[in-house]
Amino acid sequence: MATMADVARQAGVSVATVSHVLNETRPVLPHTRQAVLDAVEELGYTPNSLARSLVTSRTRSIGLAVSAISNPYFTELLQGVEAAALERGYSLLIADPHDDPVHERKVVQLLHERRVDGVIVAPSAEPDGLLTYLTRHRVPTVLLDRTAGTPADGAPADGAPRFDQVCAENTEPTARLVTHLAGLGHRRIAFVAGLPGLSTTAERIIGYRRGLAAAGLPCDERLLVHGDSASAGAERATAALLSLDTPPTALVTGNNAMTLGVLRELRARGLTVPDDLALCCFDDFAWADLFSPRLTAIAQPSKDMGVQAVRVLLERIAAPHGPARTVRLPCTVVHRTSCGCDPDRPSAPSEKGIAP
Repeated sequence: MATMADVARQAGVSVATVSHVLNETRPVLPHTRQAVLDAVEELGYTPNSLARSLVTSRTRSIGLAVSAISNPYFTELLQGVEAAALERGYSLLIADPHDDPVHERKVVQLLHERRVDGVIVAPSAEPDGLLTYLTRHRVPTVLLDRTAGTPADGAPADGAPRFDQVCAENTEPTARLVTHLAGLGHRRIAFVAGLPGLSTTAERIIGYRRGLAAAGLPCDERLLVHGDSASAGAERATAALLSLDTPPTALVTGNNAMTLGVLRELRARGLTVPDDLALCCFDDFAWADLFSPRLTAIAQPSKDMGVQAVRVLLERIAAPHGPARTVRLPCTVVHRTSCGCDPDRPSAPSEKGIAP
């Protein structure tokens, strides 16, 4: 097995220079660095990660804690994180907090005890214990998908986020779905919201209300129900909506899992989309184009969010004392036919922004 000394001899440099190249502990001239990398490749040298971590106090590993990893949306987030981490020479340790505050705190502590250089977390609806731990131990952290602040901007009352955050726009895209349905003539538009306490839920509810206001429609609170971000919860919520004296004629769902629950309940009642109920959803997914009718949806840039989260985390590791920031990525409306538009002459949701 090749050693660092073998690499040094092959490259014609000192062992110290090889160490600086591999550990990135000191700038090295480009041609010297390339000579070392060529020698590493030729000899098949494998650095001792444990020894390197003792020298640099870095393990070149990142902890990722996201719930419902089987959800296609979170799977794409994971793919983005993994690809970006690997590209930058970092390994990835993954944990599923199950959206449980106690378990969330425990798994992140375990990741920290494994000496990861930083963590990327999609926080639960009650993240106080987690955030207290991360603050106390000064763990470089990026909150992914969900923020930990006020619903509108991800910042606490003092105006500055406590942690770096990477998420999608939620408010305006939801409003655009509502105004589109209103433009098709619907006056009773319902919203199946996600789990209370999540920033994504709160922001999409704001968008729902803004969309109604922009369309000049009143907000009937009976049409705003919670599906708790799950299929079964959305089935119950849809049943409640359809039991109203004047049920909705159109519906917006807050995530992909709830969209499936809505469709199950409609099928159980013998109702069809869009003939009996127009439907738009937040979260596009691979099967959305295979349903009949095809689902009009908001597509989030999930892989890009994962990539951005790694970039922001590594910048935080390199400069731990800078101000925290929130990065928001725009979403895209994927217009199909579940909203009730003519499939041959679709009318896409308006690109016009909704005033705050």
